[in-house]
Amino acid sequence: MTPAATAVRQTSRAARIAIVLASAAALALVAALAPPLAQPEAYHAFADRRAFLGVANALDVASNLAFLVVGALGLRFVLAGARPDGVRAFQDPAERWAWGVAFAAAALTFLGSAYYHLAPDSPRLAWDRLPIAITLMGIVAAVVSERVGAQAGARLLAPLCLLGAASVWYWRWSAGGGAENLNPYAAVQFGGLLLVLLLCALFPSRYTRGGDIVGAAILYAAAKVAEHLDGAIFAATGGIVSGHTLKHLLAAAAMLWLLRMLRMRRPAGAPVP
Repeated sequence: MTPAATAVRQTSRAARIAIVLASAAALALVAALAPPLAQPEAYHAFADRRAFLGVANALDVASNLAFLVVGALGLRFVLAGARPDGVRAFQDPAERWAWGVAFAAAALTFLGSAYYHLAPDSPRLAWDRLPIAITLMGIVAAVVSERVGAQAGARLLAPLCLLGAASVWYWRWSAGGGAENLNPYAAVQFGGLLLVLLLCALFPSRYTRGGDIVGAAILYAAAKVAEHLDGAIFAATGGIVSGHTLKHLLAAAAMLWLLRMLRMRRPAGAPVP
């Protein structure tokens, strides 16, 4: 363990919880005070507009199947509550709820994102972002369950999911009122990821393979980069695949990495057979 990690672990639990709460409050304050961020209409002009079998924007639509597959596999695993070797997957049954919500919402992202990409515009984009926000908030609650306390994560799950949904609703409501503001949704998406990483840095997991959370975060960050480079990637690949299609696949890969973590991990300190 590095000196920095040792220092963190020697900090009192109450102090570490205070750091997380202060960070969440700071994110909320920044979202409230920052200049309103509007959704650029150019965002909807994706590079790959090819149709296939009558389906518009076919690859951007079809690539969402990855969310359905990973979400369904994850939900099946969580409901089973056991690893392939029969070992119980969750030390506390309350931990299952947050992971179940996260994987169910990931599966629903298939519907929301496919619906959006058939005819991209801001009203449809809300149905894409709604399950994404709930997925992220479910992961935050899951990490709280495993690193702070199972009951704390269970109590936070519903409020966090409502917060994620409200951030999308507020964006559409503000657009209808002529003062469009994406800041709350941005705080949920990027702030949620930051809070997960902060929780991982401050609190040890009750399971092995806790570092896999960082791997999933890297995959998600790569997905956001691919989204930003949509047209450049499409041009670089000779029109084979666009950055936005890759974004879907990389984001689904992040969820698959989390599922892999759940399937392979053991309680910390448990003997390896």
